[in-house]
Amino acid sequence: MPSAQMEHPVIELKAISRIYRIGNVSIPALHSISLNIQKNEYVALMGPSGSGKSTLMNIIGCLDPPSSGAYLLNGIPVEEMNDNELAEIRNKQIGFVFQTFNLLPRYTALDNVALPLVYAGWNKQKREEKAKEMLIQVGLGNRISHKPNELSGGQKQRVAIARAVINNPSMLLADEPTGNLDSKTSIEIMELLGKIHRKGNTIILVTHEEEIARYAHRIIRLKDGLVDSDTINTSVTIID
Repeated sequence: MPSAQMEHPVIELKAISRIYRIGNVSIPALHSISLNIQKNEYVALMGPSGSGKSTLMNIIGCLDPPSSGAYLLNGIPVEEMNDNELAEIRNKQIGFVFQTFNLLPRYTALDNVALPLVYAGWNKQKREEKAKEMLIQVGLGNRISHKPNELSGGQKQRVAIARAVINNPSMLLADEPTGNLDSKTSIEIMELLGKIHRKGNTIILVTHEEEIARYAHRIIRLKDGLVDSDTINTSVTIID
């Protein structure tokens, strides 16, 4: 009896390398990294400064191309995509959450969250309805008209997360999402990411904090541009 056809990994990296060139100097950042990440995995990328974790995140997020190797996203070779196709992938399939929030200061929380839907071609009424719904889901229904300078750090990150998931992306990339937050707020943000993961999203979390990495189910440690270890987390931090 033939076996059932297996789904492609969401992310398939084959011998990925990245070299930065500054003048005549070549600086290697990643050395022939091969990784598979499956649908609905929750992965932490760890490593000291200069280990290559942010470079790897940028490649996975289709922000930077690798210097060599192959990257398949949902089974499709990324190197064969043109700029418009890559922009569409970033807008519809990948949600980004950054340490510095990256909110537009003159826009309200509602307008910041709705921004991806502008690029997706939604009309104003529908995108505002959807953005309001997302803000309510992240606990900011009473902050819809506030601008970033009227929000706390944790509230800004909740706005950023609502914006990242408004298009129902299959993958969420979070780069040091608690880096600018206090301990209590960090726990609240990790609880929110846990809820998003339980809804079926693949989450890749870049962090240098061990206590934050323990929320992930798999921990990949990088060192000097190489995978130093790739382990299943047997003691996941769970928030009720």
